[in-house]
Amino acid sequence: MLACLPAQGSLRAQVYADALVKARSALAKGDGIAAEAPLRAAVRGGAKIDLVRAELGEALLMQGDRRQAREVLYGGNFAPASAAHGWHLRGRLELVEGHLPDAGQAFDRALRLNGNDPALWVDIARLRYTGGEQAQAIEAADHAVKLAPRDPRALELRGLMIREQYGLFAALPWFEAGLRVAPDDVGLLGEYAATLGDIGQYKAMLVVCRKLATVDPGNVRALYLQAVLAARAGQTTLARQILLKTGTKLRDLPAAILLNGILEYRAGNTNLAVGHFDRLLRLQPDNLQARMLLVRALRRQGLDVEALAAADPWAQQDFAPPYLLQLTGEAYVSTGRKREAASFLSRAQEVGESAVAPIQPGQPLGTLALAYGDAPNLAATAVPYIRALIAAGDDAQAIAVADRLQRANPGAADAWLLLGDTRLWADDKLGALDNYGRAASIRFNLATLLRIDDAMRSLGRTAEANAMLARYLRQNPGNPQALKLLAFGRRSLGDNDGAARIEAILQSRGLRNPL
Repeated sequence: MLACLPAQGSLRAQVYADALVKARSALAKGDGIAAEAPLRAAVRGGAKIDLVRAELGEALLMQGDRRQAREVLYGGNFAPASAAHGWHLRGRLELVEGHLPDAGQAFDRALRLNGNDPALWVDIARLRYTGGEQAQAIEAADHAVKLAPRDPRALELRGLMIREQYGLFAALPWFEAGLRVAPDDVGLLGEYAATLGDIGQYKAMLVVCRKLATVDPGNVRALYLQAVLAARAGQTTLARQILLKTGTKLRDLPAAILLNGILEYRAGNTNLAVGHFDRLLRLQPDNLQARMLLVRALRRQGLDVEALAAADPWAQQDFAPPYLLQLTGEAYVSTGRKREAASFLSRAQEVGESAVAPIQPGQPLGTLALAYGDAPNLAATAVPYIRALIAAGDDAQAIAVADRLQRANPGAADAWLLLGDTRLWADDKLGALDNYGRAASIRFNLATLLRIDDAMRSLGRTAEANAMLARYLRQNPGNPQALKLLAFGRRSLGDNDGAARIEAILQSRGLRNPL
């Protein structure tokens, strides 16, 4: 009779195998809780934890429990069959927590064990992008798609890269391809909806948002996008109601803080608007849009002295936007300081391009030189040193430092932009334009566009600048900064009718000034 019973080891092996099947099925569906339960049960039943360490770590990561995930993933060894996946998950954990060198080392171990895992290449692309290696990130994302042309994560990431590299319209086919494979994928639906909204296809965006809300009830991104849509349509009350449903989940998202401030301002709750704009500026001190909104809100409350404090020293800069100058001048009028008011109001009416001005260094040149000498290939030490060199009039050394930083980070668009900025300040306009063009081949976003436009116009290549703006707007229609630049460019060529048509579009969308 006993001989007919299976051995206890065989039973344990079957329990372990069944647990893995159930866990992997749950993980494929994105259900970390359902994946964890059978794995824990298998361990309690006698299975060695090393056999399920990778899958259990993934289940905990999926639930957002990084502390327990770390304990599991670093608590021992992985079974040989799951070692590549285990090292991959260690890298993913380090990436989520911002430990980029540790993430890179873990991914390298995983690559040596299994170099054909598309999910691993997706995370490598994310690591490279986070670390400023945009060109290398694009290569990794491309490789992931080649390994798995129908993988939703690979298609989503490639779409995101394409959106940065070429523009909004170019990204749509990638998200659509992913949704044909996985029509209920939350990540793809969110990116698709956001991209549709950015190109002005609001009805299509709303359809996708509703699908996202059906697939994932209470999805905060779907709610946020619908709130943005309502705000753009002037439905302030509805937008506020939708945004309230997100609770505190978007509390630290700068875009949501900005939207909250705008909605409270429109609703007449100026004190709440001031709180939102002030908080956003603490998070992003260089955010000029938020600063202008704060100044305007303070002025509405009659707090002109506070408004002037918020505007200064930004309104003193040569690059200060006309709207900030106008607000500052009006605040000076209200405080009775007519001489200062006249200066700012006059500057606000000037037609022309803002001059480029470097940010002043916060420390002495010698101190910054010492810090740079210890870490010459890091932006954190090189950028302040470059600013100090420019301030000291040593343009040649500033270019040399920026060039070294770029060579150390060849795939970083920002490194090319910095080198271009340094050359432009040294009056090497052609060199700057070449550097900006190289940055654009990696990431053609608004920051790159503005620099290329400035360099082209300073070289007298106005028609080329206008053509470039038109190309950018074909991919990114409705971008207010690009539209304003194009209006200025048309007017500078004597095409006042063309400029007026563009300005009418801005006016109809409420984009001439904030709020």
